[in-house]
Amino acid sequence: MRPIIFSKMDFSHSNLFGYIEDLQELTIIERPVRRSLKTPEEIERLTVDEELSDIERAVYLLSSGQDIQGTSVVANLPVLMRQNPAETLRRVLPKIREVLHVAGVEMQLTAAVSFLTVLQEESVSIHTYSHSFLHIILQNVEHRDAGVSNAWLETLLAVIEALPKETVRHEILNPLVSKAQLSQTLQSRLVSCKIMGKVANKFEAHIVKREVLPLVKSLCQDVEYEVRTCMCRQLEHVARGIGTELTKTVVLPELVELARDEGSSVRLAAFETLVNLLDMFDADDRSQTVLPLVKSFCEKSFKADESILVSLSFHLGKLCNGLYGIFTPEQHLRFLEFYKKLSTLGLQQENGHNDNQLHLQTLEQEKKYISVRKNCAYNFPAMIVFVDPKNFNLELYSIFFCLCHDPEVPVRYTMAISFFEVAKLLNSDVYTIHKELVTLLQDESLEVLDALVGHLPEILELMTNGGENSGSESKLLSIPDLIPALTTAEQRAATSLKWRTHEKLLQKYACLPHIISSDQIYYRFLHRMLTIILTNNVLPVQKAAARTLCVYLRYNRKQEQRHEVIQKLIEQLGQGKSYWNRLRFLDTCEFIMELFSKSFFCKYFFLPVLELTHDPVANVRMKLCCLLPKVKSTLKIPTDKHLLQQLELCIRKLLCQEKDKDVLTIVKRTVLELDRMEISVDAFQKRFYENDLLDQEKETQEQLLLEMEQLEKEKQKNEGRSTNINDKMLEKKRRDSKTSSVLAKSINLSVSGSSSGTSVGKEEKKSKLVRSQSFSTQVLHPKYTNIDKCPNKSSATAYTSSVSGMGKSCMLSFSDDSFRTHSSGNSGNAAFTSSSSRSLFNSADQKNSGNKESQSRKMSIIQLVPKWEGGMGQSEEKTENQTPRSSDRKMREPETGGSNVLVR
Repeated sequence: MRPIIFSKMDFSHSNLFGYIEDLQELTIIERPVRRSLKTPEEIERLTVDEELSDIERAVYLLSSGQDIQGTSVVANLPVLMRQNPAETLRRVLPKIREVLHVAGVEMQLTAAVSFLTVLQEESVSIHTYSHSFLHIILQNVEHRDAGVSNAWLETLLAVIEALPKETVRHEILNPLVSKAQLSQTLQSRLVSCKIMGKVANKFEAHIVKREVLPLVKSLCQDVEYEVRTCMCRQLEHVARGIGTELTKTVVLPELVELARDEGSSVRLAAFETLVNLLDMFDADDRSQTVLPLVKSFCEKSFKADESILVSLSFHLGKLCNGLYGIFTPEQHLRFLEFYKKLSTLGLQQENGHNDNQLHLQTLEQEKKYISVRKNCAYNFPAMIVFVDPKNFNLELYSIFFCLCHDPEVPVRYTMAISFFEVAKLLNSDVYTIHKELVTLLQDESLEVLDALVGHLPEILELMTNGGENSGSESKLLSIPDLIPALTTAEQRAATSLKWRTHEKLLQKYACLPHIISSDQIYYRFLHRMLTIILTNNVLPVQKAAARTLCVYLRYNRKQEQRHEVIQKLIEQLGQGKSYWNRLRFLDTCEFIMELFSKSFFCKYFFLPVLELTHDPVANVRMKLCCLLPKVKSTLKIPTDKHLLQQLELCIRKLLCQEKDKDVLTIVKRTVLELDRMEISVDAFQKRFYENDLLDQEKETQEQLLLEMEQLEKEKQKNEGRSTNINDKMLEKKRRDSKTSSVLAKSINLSVSGSSSGTSVGKEEKKSKLVRSQSFSTQVLHPKYTNIDKCPNKSSATAYTSSVSGMGKSCMLSFSDDSFRTHSSGNSGNAAFTSSSSRSLFNSADQKNSGNKESQSRKMSIIQLVPKWEGGMGQSEEKTENQTPRSSDRKMREPETGGSNVLVR
């Protein structure tokens, strides 16, 4: 047949018939497919009478049905055992035993799984099971097909754990003596090895020593390397069963001999068993027997026996820590260098350039080296313990850098998985691996990102809070690099097709309010979440973004920003043109009800939700009706009585005006549910005590955020005022110093005889008068002389009090003569100052008792402010010209009305 080329087809008369012939040949190829359909006779033979019971149908299909029907009956055996165990054991199980003698592989595998399911479900007693099923399992465990034999062996090993000891001894252990002989088949001896390992944990040590250990020694000396390998891997289970003493005298010599076996697979099995049994050997056995074997394995791995290299790299961490107590400093360093060599194996880089003299590696070698480096990444936390975390920078950081930048994805993936363990071990030195965290977050493979995201909240918390001893400077420097890496990771996940990774990432980003500041979240992450809700097409991703956005809104510390986000949610989602956005608005409202207090939801979202009862799309109205019970649960009577009336009005409109039958059905069901609901009241009730307590805690936290924001504003305002006052005082001092210096010069020049004394006295009085007048002007600045014009009475009172206190402290520094001059020369001003300051102090004292509770409350609020907001809650440093501490407190007091809201 000629190939059909569609790119340049010639539809001329001569070529058209050629294409038709090709199409006819294609139809001939399809004909055998049509002939493979079942004939009426075959369909008749496969048809079963519908009036037959399950047991009768199973017996009929096993007797005269086809293989596929018999396999279906065997797969349905656990169901038959649950329904009618007696009849199934009497009629169905004998038929299955007959069929299994000639059954194919598929039915054999299905039977092994069904028998194991019957055991796990405990459909019959263990005595009945051993009597009915055990013999069938033992007959098929040596099946000629290796896959079938392994399936039946797994079932048998599970049965051995459940069987009583006497049954195991008579039915399994006694026949095992003959099955393990050299005269038996290879398959039989392999099965015997695996049974030995399971039986050794079933009996006491003396029984194992007498009846099992001779067979174990015999199988360890078998002529076939497969049998020796299999028995070597079972020696661990045998050692656990016989105890430490017999392990030292019987098992350890066998392992030493197998470690020198000619077969590489036997040596590998012996090495892995030695590593797994390290905890059962004493210090002498480790130093005199195990350590020399391990050293020989390490030396041969690069030279003659590369087959053990992968296994050695996988067990190296466990091996180093298991032998840690017997290592000399030289051996410790030797094993560390060996690990470093394995970590860079196959990269072919030396001194920054490729070594062209090395021969090209085969593909198989390259895969082996990748596995070695991957195992080194897996063992990296164990190696940190081996060298001590304090020596991480000196000994292991370079290897950590190489593994995080490895060219192969599996290596970086393993490092991403173990990154959290590394961070925990480093503790206060965790800041040293910040750059590698940024690297893995920006990795080109999403598999690496997905592996890192699993413990991302814990890692970020350690990064920002774990480095107490590292100094604040390094922690501050880590944030600017971290935030772009997080945003880049989210954008890469968003542009990929792996939406589950994107969803997982958004869920983990909900931890950021505990890591970075509110403003950073608002400008870098919050609006991005809203964009994802509006533009992404994957529902789980949208819901994850909606919940994370609600968390960000919950911990946002600026009321203006919160109002902006709430307005966008209502306008762009709740009132959006797309019905899909309006559905996401309802999802967001669910998260709002979960994370915020009831009063918050009622204040901002209750009425926008009810507006969707008039939505033109039926799906939106249906989702709203399903949400109405949760909406009603946010109401409190009598505070929200008007909202309850609005809810009842919307329900009536839905019942009267709804035309969609599906929506109407849900409305009726919702009405019945709403009628059964009980609305909570403002006071605590026993039935809703836990919910009310939780809601009150949420409401208190929301109020604390408002009060902290108010305190921050007042603090900034007071800092600005104190700065202005300090500037004015410094300017006044500078002027006074200049004036005094000028007067001193003039006095020195005008000294002449007795008449000069009078002029000097007059000049002194004049200068003192000037200073006192300038001071009184500074105390009562024209801007603040009129107290009634101040926008805030309490702030005006506080300010005047502080200024009057400042005036007293400054007056005390003058001499008595200057004070008398000031009093005589400006009696009117002094009288006004003293009277106004007295009245203001009286008003402040009257308010002081009412503000005691609010002051203690504010002090607790100040302690709650996170450290990144910088300085709130810490005592301000006073300069020598600043007001006293008591007047400074009065300056910072806000209005008393706001702090009484939280008192219940």
